[in-house]
Amino acid sequence: AHVKRIYGDWTTPDLRGWKEVLLQYSIQPIQQFRYTMGKNATDSAMIIDAMDLLYTGNFDAFCIVSSDSDFTKLASRIREQGVVAYGFGEKKTPDAFVAACDKFIYTEVLRFKDEDETAPGFKRKNTTDLKQDTRLVMLLRNAVEASSDDEGWA
Repeated sequence: AHVKRIYGDWTTPDLRGWKEVLLQYSIQPIQQFRYTMGKNATDSAMIIDAMDLLYTGNFDAFCIVSSDSDFTKLASRIREQGVVAYGFGEKKTPDAFVAACDKFIYTEVLRFKDEDETAPGFKRKNTTDLKQDTRLVMLLRNAVEASSDDEGWA
């Protein structure tokens, strides 16, 4: 990604834990104060910045990480400009936002690289065992089929 930003009110205690992740992946935090309790000004800031970036004409794709239907029109507008819109969010994401994206990936299916290796009782399988694991092979085939486009690319 050329531009990696994350939006929020970084003065709140619930976002302090993000510092290490932001540094590790070189993600720029964008400060957005909460002007009113119960309202989220972050959505508006994200949409304005995304439109500014869209109009530069320098991007082939946008990734919107949210489960909020407020980004449905943004995803549609990005696609109208001929740019790919990827969505990432929880399974609770409204269907309208999912449909507005060229491709939507549910965050519940994503895992950190070391997540499985640190699980109790984890034992690495060799190549032969993996090939003989029919459940795993079918799971991978289904995942590729579900994520492939009209030309077969996943």
